[in-house]
Amino acid sequence: MEKNLTWWKKGVVYQIYPLSFKDTNNDGIGDIKGIISELNYLKDLGVDIIWLSPIYESPMDDNGYDISNYLAINRMFGTMEDVDELIYEVHQRGMRIIMDLVVNHTSDEYPWFIEARKDRKSKYRNYYIWKDEPTPEIHSIFSGSAWEYNEQTNDYYFHLFSKKQPDLNWQNPELRKEIYHIINTWLNKGIDGFRMDVIELIGKDIDTIRLGDGPYMETYLNEMYENCFKGRDIMTVGEMNGLSLERAEELTSRENMGLSMTFNFSHLSVDEEKGKGKWHIKKPDMFEMKNILIKNNEIFKKGGWNALFLSNHDQVRQVSRFGSEKMRTKSAQALFTMSLLQRGTPFIYQGEEIGMTGIRFINITDYKDIETINWYKEATVQGWSHEKIMATIYSKGRDNSRTPMQWNKEIYAGFSQYEPWLQVNPNYVEVNVLDEMNNFDSVYNYLKQMLKLRKTHRALIDGDFEAIYPEEKDTFIYKRSNEKENFLIISNLSDKQVTLDLEAFSKYKLMLSNDAIELSKQTMIKPYQAAIFMEEI
Repeated sequence: MEKNLTWWKKGVVYQIYPLSFKDTNNDGIGDIKGIISELNYLKDLGVDIIWLSPIYESPMDDNGYDISNYLAINRMFGTMEDVDELIYEVHQRGMRIIMDLVVNHTSDEYPWFIEARKDRKSKYRNYYIWKDEPTPEIHSIFSGSAWEYNEQTNDYYFHLFSKKQPDLNWQNPELRKEIYHIINTWLNKGIDGFRMDVIELIGKDIDTIRLGDGPYMETYLNEMYENCFKGRDIMTVGEMNGLSLERAEELTSRENMGLSMTFNFSHLSVDEEKGKGKWHIKKPDMFEMKNILIKNNEIFKKGGWNALFLSNHDQVRQVSRFGSEKMRTKSAQALFTMSLLQRGTPFIYQGEEIGMTGIRFINITDYKDIETINWYKEATVQGWSHEKIMATIYSKGRDNSRTPMQWNKEIYAGFSQYEPWLQVNPNYVEVNVLDEMNNFDSVYNYLKQMLKLRKTHRALIDGDFEAIYPEEKDTFIYKRSNEKENFLIISNLSDKQVTLDLEAFSKYKLMLSNDAIELSKQTMIKPYQAAIFMEEI
């Protein structure tokens, strides 16, 4: 008899970036009431779990990932009463909600840090990481040194991200107790878990420059599990960019680590020159991505669980990055088919369900993302031309995925009646929710049907995975199967037509496709074709 699946394995997650989702009080900024107003839209699409990017009190240096009070809500988004209403309304619809847990660092405006930087004898001094000299030399992810001079105490504090995001000192047991109290407060409020921001960094050892997957990470994850997660029916997603796939499988296989699944980004670096970092771009190698994902499925066959995604608030929109803006609809459908029917939990980033694309602002002054702005300054100093820098920002800048949600053709795409905090993509007239819902062949309606198939056929959730024609460069074809049914998943990830012998599957029945296709000795797979076939056993 089949074992029952946990809800977070069966579920489909939708990430909301509150700043850009829906503005109801016309200040140009998305808000919690805006999220509540569109819950039926998400439910109808097939969403089971909402992941909310940070809405905590924050000076918004890094759009809310710099938190100044974990237990208060940023007034630009609403009130704690609004959050209570949101949790209630989500649960009323049989959905769940997870929030962002950002505990590697706080804002420099957090009361702990304000006190710590004033006086070396402060009670909160040891909540952060300090050195008399900026050693060892470590580069901040947001450009420049990871050490920032503090005039008040004549020493340096450590920040892996913005200088306004000092890293917490997890080696301090008092600090860890405070964090566990915060976690439990939110879980007791009724949320269903967390997406854990850069959680692998909490176990770092600065002196030996062991940052990702550091020597203390497992100890702290286990302690967090024992103090917060044990005995609770929740979902956790660990953002762990520096971890190998093997380590991710190992950690998610062990209940005492408290991780339902991880975000691993190895498959997303296929548009970067090896070893040079995100801004050194090249044409995406989709064959390399295919090989990484095949390996991924092999590794997770042993145990653990995986998160399936191609984009989020830090990653460029998938159509612009890995598909084709010229063939927007078909390439979006092909990318979803390829990525979300593998073994793992599907994640959809807001706007991807309608095939939203990236943005190309002419002036650097139109960008709001701190990482992008810092990169522009750093690359200019390095002698890069304005044109070359802007080309990298068009390819990889985080504001690409942060433009306001495109609801309709009205002013500001129906996101707000007031000028938004970040410019709307001008293509909202052609790309918007209303048009997509009314067009049977749209990205939205294809995805909706695909998610329904996944929900009604268990083989598409935890069935076996087998790559078909793994050596073929332009297509990603795989089989999902269990003792009741077999599925053949076909995606052409290129603008070339490919002919393959798929006669062995000729008895399979077509369940969904974005173009006519027939399985035979000479199966023609058109550019960005996507198709799902099934055989009952």
